[in-house]
Amino acid sequence: MQDPVLDFTTDPLDWRPHITPVDLAGATPEQLDAMKVTPSNKGVSPYVLVLAHEPDMLRERTPLFNEIMYGEGGLSRAGRELGALGASVVNHCVFCASVHAARYIQQARKPEIVAEIFENGAKADLPLEEQALFDFAVDITTDPMSVTSYHLHHLRNMGLSDLEIVDLIHAVAIFGWANRLMHTLGEPHRKG
Repeated sequence: MQDPVLDFTTDPLDWRPHITPVDLAGATPEQLDAMKVTPSNKGVSPYVLVLAHEPDMLRERTPLFNEIMYGEGGLSRAGRELGALGASVVNHCVFCASVHAARYIQQARKPEIVAEIFENGAKADLPLEEQALFDFAVDITTDPMSVTSYHLHHLRNMGLSDLEIVDLIHAVAIFGWANRLMHTLGEPHRKG
C-alpha cells in the first residue's frame, strides 16, 4: 500500500524500490567492488543495491558523488547541501529533500532556513547569502537555459569564488539526476 503523497519533512524516510535490489549475499565480485565506495556508515542502502545492477555505472557514479558533496575546498558542505535541497524541492523529491535538509541543518545549524523552504518552496524568503544559493539552485533546476552570466555575477558579488560556483552547479546538477533516479526506481515512505 502506498503512502499518500508525502509533504517535505526533516524526519528520516524509508525508500522502497520498484526494482528488486541486488541481494548483497549473492552479489557478483563486480557488484561488491562497485558498492565498496559508498561513504555511508549505515550499510548499503536499497538505492545503492538497485544501482548495483549496473556495477560499471555505480563504480563511476559514487566517487563522483562523493567528490561533489564531500570534497575538500570550494563551497562549504552547508552550501552544497542547500543546493541539493533546492534541486530536490523543485523536483519534489521528498526523500532527497529530507536527507539534505537534515544535513544542511547539521552543517549550518539553521533549521529556520529549512522551515522557510518547506513552507514556501521556490518562493522562500531567506537571508541574503542563503537566498542567493537557493535561488540559483531553483533557477538552474527549473530552467537551466535561463541561467546566464548575470546569475554568476550575482553569486560572485555575494563573495563566491569560481570554484565555489562550480561546486554549487555540480551539487544542483547531480541532484537533478539523482532525484529523477529516485522517482523512477522507487518511492519514499514514512518509517515504520
